[in-house]
Amino acid sequence: MEHFSTRDAAKKLGIAMSKLSRYIATGKVPAPKMAKSGGMTLHLWTEAEIEKVRKILPTLKNGRKKPRRKQESQQPRSSPTKKK
Repeated sequence: MEHFSTRDAAKKLGIAMSKLSRYIATGKVPAPKMAKSGGMTLHLWTEAEIEKVRKILPTLKNGRKKPRRKQESQQPRSSPTKKK
């Protein structure tokens, strides 16, 4: 069975590695098997895990808020004028 790094898994999914790592950290995507190597923790992805994430991705929201729109009923503010 072949294993892929997070970078390779992200490339296969067509997303940035940082986005995939963030999804794992926030629990939006299940974490794959992990291994320690030289003091670092590596995620080892299988083809089946990558395909499982591929099915989950369309349901995820990116977490950004929609920009607020100005209400049309608001009157523009006029700056106070100085009296001489």
